[in-house]
Amino acid sequence: MADWRAHIVQVGLGFWPARVLQAAAELGVFTELAVAPGNTADLSARLGLHPRGARDFLDTLVSLGLLDRVGGQYRNTAAAATFLDRARPDMYLGGILELASELWYPSWGRLTTALRTGEPQNNIGTGDGDPFDVLYADPDRARRFQRAMSAGAAGSAAALPDHLPWARVATVTDVGCSEGAVLAHLLTRHPHLTGIGFDLPPVRAGFDETVRQFDLTGRMSFVPGDFFADPLPGADVVVLGHVLHDWDAEAKRMLLRNAYAALPADGLVVVYDTLIDNDRRERTEALLMSLHMLLESPGGFDYTEDDCLTWLAEAGFVDGRVTHLAGPDYLVTGRKPSLGG
Repeated sequence: MADWRAHIVQVGLGFWPARVLQAAAELGVFTELAVAPGNTADLSARLGLHPRGARDFLDTLVSLGLLDRVGGQYRNTAAAATFLDRARPDMYLGGILELASELWYPSWGRLTTALRTGEPQNNIGTGDGDPFDVLYADPDRARRFQRAMSAGAAGSAAALPDHLPWARVATVTDVGCSEGAVLAHLLTRHPHLTGIGFDLPPVRAGFDETVRQFDLTGRMSFVPGDFFADPLPGADVVVLGHVLHDWDAEAKRMLLRNAYAALPADGLVVVYDTLIDNDRRERTEALLMSLHMLLESPGGFDYTEDDCLTWLAEAGFVDGRVTHLAGPDYLVTGRKPSLGG
């Protein structure tokens, strides 16, 4: 690298632009500008900003490519208009940013403690029991979490329908389905499929809303349950998307064994996560995600391609295969062998 000094400082202060973007999402800057452009004074009044920092704040968003300024009037760039306007819930990424500000940024402030203790640093993943039980105990936070997870999985949801021989199967179970956005995209693209979403009972309201939104009544249904205590609903394909990394190694293995039991002969298990490269040198986002799991869960971690292939083989799957899915996500598939192999 040409200038390591600048690189080190940039990485060390990387939270600066992150906090600007998170604050903009919390304040509703992009949603307000979708209604009408405005100058500094106008936007300060509309957003409740103190004049001291307003101009620097808005101009920082210009420099980050999220706002444009013409003749003193600020407006959204195309990217901000597409992904950061709350009035476009199908595309909105701001939910992730708002959740990051509320829950994740404070946890990351205690990374040093987590590295010394091995303990999660939030108010959800601590203590006994399933952290998702605690998360879903607050209906408002649970709904925002579901929407944020759907936004984060949007790239994979759009890509998954193109990555498997879906014409050869009829039924799909999405384990840890949340509000069902991934399943809905899959069934919309492949009208012959029917799907089951399996998750904790509080998820159902958001899931049913997705069924109505995509007009999938009769093809997409919800089964409540705990995937550590209850059998998974049977299907030709079992999907575990952004699920395994939440749990420790033994729980990961158990989930894959449960998927194996739910499949018929020649059925497929489909796993996608932000997989770490086998040499653990290149995929920074996946390594950071694994540190995020340290902060947010009692035992979760991200894993390498070879880790996942090994766990699949231990569960009994054959023909393990890894392909890139979308963004930082990689797809791992395995087949439950028939009696003949």
